[in-house]
Amino acid sequence: MRRVSSKDDVSRVCAEVRADGCTIGLVPTMGALHDGHLALVRAARAQCDFVCVSVFVNPLQFGASEDLGSYPRDLDTDARLLAAEDVDLLFSPGPEEMYAPSHDVMIDPGALGGRWEGEQRPGHFAGVATVVVKLFGLVGPDRAFFGEKDYQQLKIVQKVVSDLDMGVAIEAVPTVRDADGLALSSRNAYLGADERRGALALSRALRAARQLSASGERDAHELEKAMRGIMDTAVDRVVVEYAAVVDAETLEPLAALDRSARAIIAAKVGSTRLIDNVALDAAGGRR
Repeated sequence: MRRVSSKDDVSRVCAEVRADGCTIGLVPTMGALHDGHLALVRAARAQCDFVCVSVFVNPLQFGASEDLGSYPRDLDTDARLLAAEDVDLLFSPGPEEMYAPSHDVMIDPGALGGRWEGEQRPGHFAGVATVVVKLFGLVGPDRAFFGEKDYQQLKIVQKVVSDLDMGVAIEAVPTVRDADGLALSSRNAYLGADERRGALALSRALRAARQLSASGERDAHELEKAMRGIMDTAVDRVVVEYAAVVDAETLEPLAALDRSARAIIAAKVGSTRLIDNVALDAAGGRR
């Protein structure tokens, strides 16, 4: 596995690969890799000739009160994990490499970026969209791989690529969970033992919504009430920010399950903010 940290180097290597007729898969990450990230890498390895993984803790997607300084970083461990997955290229730039002092152009994620996470984290999705567009420009991937765990991010990246005619296929990879149901996240490392037990309320609430929809419940309000009921009876460390049933494409709130839908949750467990989601089949089936 080659390792580069400059924009010029990553563009040069990828241009050479492309000239050889190889397809390029990109997996953008912020490091602190876990099995969820590695599932993205394996999907890229299965579908592409050449796999590039970026590790970059993007300052533009962190708010002033968020955890940029303390966000977990362990590039050497990340590199060992990626080498074991037969990754071809690791791109790990610093902020000064990605953003010149004069940088002031941002990508507006549109209306989709203003709901849910966008309301809770103003500016977050503009930072995500901006770094993704930059990475696509530097790497020139045929395909890019994103996890369904960050579902709103996935839909925004798909919209950006579509609206800007970027020609990159966005591949969605299902959420990876621990055996107890907790969705894998780099921020899980912040959870103490009691907080981790409390965090399981998120996946329990989503399972309840999915089971209710599978048994025929069509009223979105009833599904949301069931989710909140489980969260509210968890532990006092869990503070719900939202628990909603939304259109799977637009993320607009639904009154009834009359189309493809998603149940989405965000909550603080202690000082750690977690998000999760599951698909709800409008036909009453289970996915």
